[in-house]
Amino acid sequence: MTIKQLSIFIENKGGTLIKVLDLLSKANIQIIASTIADTKDYGIYRVLCNNPSQAYSILKDAGINVQLADVIALSIDDEPGHAANAIKTLSDNGISILYMYSFLWRSKGVLVFRADPAEKAKETIMLNKLSFLTEADFA
Repeated sequence: MTIKQLSIFIENKGGTLIKVLDLLSKANIQIIASTIADTKDYGIYRVLCNNPSQAYSILKDAGINVQLADVIALSIDDEPGHAANAIKTLSDNGISILYMYSFLWRSKGVLVFRADPAEKAKETIMLNKLSFLTEADFA
């Protein structure tokens, strides 16, 4: 039910993001979605891609600080209110969203998030028959 997400720590200085993108491009890694959260000195570049294990190895070998994290990707209808309904279902069951981003994939909305507690989030998703994506959906 979870998918692997890269969390890449990059300095806030010219050229650091393009280095990451060039490495992934040369390895034929397809970025599906990404977001950057920044602070004064560095950013966390979160990436979903078609081959997270290979991307992780390539970046690690290049000396880039990268981690693999398990996240949940819910598939929702691309209509007003569906994201709110999904998040409300989790919230009503005592689940906190630590961070989230979204994008469109094959005419559906996708909510990618890290939840606490993660196991309870998975259970809630199953019990409420929420639709989720797996790594095979992005391969």
